[in-house]
Order: sequence, then C-alpha cells, then structure tokens
Amino acid sequence: MDDPILNIEEREAINAGRWFSSLSPSLRHDILRCAYVKRYKDGELIAARGDPPEEWIACAKGAVRVSSTSISGKQITLTYVEPGIWFGDVSIFDGDRRTHDAYAHGDSTILCVAKADFRKILATHVELYEAMLRLHARRIRQLYGLVEDLNTLPLRARLAKQLLHLVRSYGVPSLSDSREMRIGLQLAQEELAQLLGASRQRVNQELKAMEREEAIRIEPGGLLVRNREALLRIAESDN
Repeated sequence: MDDPILNIEEREAINAGRWFSSLSPSLRHDILRCAYVKRYKDGELIAARGDPPEEWIACAKGAVRVSSTSISGKQITLTYVEPGIWFGDVSIFDGDRRTHDAYAHGDSTILCVAKADFRKILATHVELYEAMLRLHARRIRQLYGLVEDLNTLPLRARLAKQLLHLVRSYGVPSLSDSREMRIGLQLAQEELAQLLGASRQRVNQELKAMEREEAIRIEPGGLLVRNREALLRIAESDN
C-alpha cells in the first residue's frame, strides 16, 4: 500500500492543516522533504499500544481511529484523527511507548517522519519547538473542553457539538440540496456513542429526536445534517 508520492488532494489536506499552514515555508519544506507516505485499507493497524515511538505522523486522507481496549477486551474508540492533523509526537518527546492503538478508518493515507529526522529538524529549526508548544497547548485546551462538556452539558448538547465537528471535518454537500451536508466519515452509532461516553441506546434516542426536529436525517449510509443552525442552538443549550 506504500506510495512515495502524495496525490494532489492529499497534499492539499496536509498544507491546509491549521497548525502546519502556520509554519514557515522553509520548515514546511524540510518536513515534507524527509517525510514518506504509507497507505492503509480500512481497519488495518497503523500503530499499536506499547510500540516504540519511531515516527511522527500526519493523516493525509481518510481518518485514523485512536482506540483503547477495556479489561473485558472490548475496543473503545477515543477519537478520530482527520486529514491535516499531526500526532504521535508526545511519545517521541518523552521517549515512552505508544499509549493507544491507531487503525485506519476507511482507506487512509498517512505521512510519516522518522524519529531521527524529526530530531534533526528540531535542531535545525528552533521555530519548531515553539510550534510544538502551540500544538500541545491546543490539545490541552481541547481536552479540558471535552472534560468540561462531559461534566456540564447534557448528552443532547454534546451530541450536537460532535455532529457539528464532524460536518466541519468531513462534510460533503448533498447532491439533492446543497444546503444539506452529509457526514462523509462512516460511523456506526456504537462508535459515535463511544466518542461521547454514552450508551448506543441513548445516542439513538437523541438522534431520532433531532431527526423529528428536522435538524438531521438518519440514512442507511450515515447521517445527513439538514439544519446546522438548529444543531448550533442545541449545542449551545444547557438545559
């Protein structure tokens, strides 16, 4: 599945990443110059918990499902890494092993920088240290936001926020109505429930309620967001 060259769509996804696009042209050039491409089929393992940190990774196409395994052996999805997002650097910095499993969700492409090359770029570009601090600070803010939402918002509001995030990251205009957006990331309701720390049954109830309110439509192939403004109102509600 390896291919030495990113296609146009994949390169655009990397270059358009909010964090990566903030770097200087020379730093972006040096990162891409030593990066190599790997391609995975749906469900293939990208990195396993306990692996030594050998690569810094970015998603260029599809998604990377980050998961953990419960004591009973059940896989629990924690998050999905979308195109343009870099990850795997924490283990390189602290020298510890990978803490979670990473799988391809759908046919996916990742861009990798070997640990030795990552350290060489750090030595050459002092700018990268500050950039990594900004990246880690953003992750910490997001983590605190998730914890706050989990403790202060009802499931209905958290679900609406998650759907809005998925639309921003994976939204595809509907062929029948350009105002409607189909979520391109294929998620089972069980996986959506795991992201929210809730049961599939409760998430299903909330989705059906949103469908009755004509905010979304549940289809065999996934979810269609019909009214983003309605989802925004639900997300901002604390009732």
